[in-house]
Amino acid sequence: MKKLGFFCLLWAVTLSAGAFKTETQYLSGTDKDQTVTWDFFCTKGMKSGVWSTIQVPSQWEQQGFGAYNYGQGDPFHNEQGFYKYRFPVSKNWKGKKVRLVFEGSMTDTEVKINGQLAGPVHQGAFYQFNYDVSKLLKYDAENLLEVTVSKESADSSVNRAERRGDYWDFGGIFRPVYLQALPTANIDRVAIDAKADGRFSMDVFLEGVTKNSLLEARLETLDGKPFGSSIRMNVAKKTKKATLSSQFSNPSLWSPETPSIYKVVVRLSAGNKVLHELDQRFGFRTVEVKPGDGIYVNGVKVLFKGVCRHTFWPESGRCSSKALSIQDVNTIKSMNMNAVRMSHYPPDQHFLDVCDSLGLFVLDELAGWQAY
Repeated sequence: MKKLGFFCLLWAVTLSAGAFKTETQYLSGTDKDQTVTWDFFCTKGMKSGVWSTIQVPSQWEQQGFGAYNYGQGDPFHNEQGFYKYRFPVSKNWKGKKVRLVFEGSMTDTEVKINGQLAGPVHQGAFYQFNYDVSKLLKYDAENLLEVTVSKESADSSVNRAERRGDYWDFGGIFRPVYLQALPTANIDRVAIDAKADGRFSMDVFLEGVTKNSLLEARLETLDGKPFGSSIRMNVAKKTKKATLSSQFSNPSLWSPETPSIYKVVVRLSAGNKVLHELDQRFGFRTVEVKPGDGIYVNGVKVLFKGVCRHTFWPESGRCSSKALSIQDVNTIKSMNMNAVRMSHYPPDQHFLDVCDSLGLFVLDELAGWQAY
């Protein structure tokens, strides 16, 4: 206990010295109910041929632009939307890695910053993508973001997977857009495997590590209390991936009936300087598939009872919100169900978070339709 107490004190002291967390600047709104006005031009259909404005995020059909079409048997429209938005960037971000993140855009998306391409055209509507725009931005000055969105993809396989299903097709930037500022040496992401017996393993993916550094992880309950001992390991310069592992005693287990959630705080340090920190929620749970028998969760055989769920709202199409995610999950659970299938594409991140926190198994899907 003395050793753990000393380490908790050390952690608190170094945190107070100024741990760096990812900074976020939204360029769009955060959901269907909190939007930002951008300049917009639609090439075909309703309200086309003239510059006007649109709310972002949104589906442009639901804002009165373009043309509606249903995935199967309907004439396919390939209108394009041209977006423009001007924004400042703090001078304090100069010298950091700044990435421009799109959580979802339907469908092919070309992005320019101050007249220069941010990177290749992104193809696929339901997947988050980002560009490193550090060298394209003007710091402490106004910047111009220009986005061209094509409703149909130039890749026929994307259209077969995403645009030819038995459901409505839409166009536009329908999930949030934002900037993230990170140090050049940073934690890009983590992947966690936490078992019901307390075994914990986490792959930590690193970027820009130019000197020998220290990687630390601390587990906490959601009210901030430490859980077990912290994990530490040295990482050599140029390390791209490191694995932290440990054993924890008597964790509260995640299940649909008792969705216990923990948080892990991960830090990358060099000497006495904290370079970067992020946190990730997770649950301790073990899933086993026994051939000819069934699926066991935490040693108990489970019967999956659930429904298929589209990301859809009448007024906003596939532009959603966390409030809608909570409403949908509560509705599913009120029907005495424990599972939900994503049909037929990945949902918003907040839907997965709500399923974790309220207790639903998720069968996630990549975009696809029938034999395509």
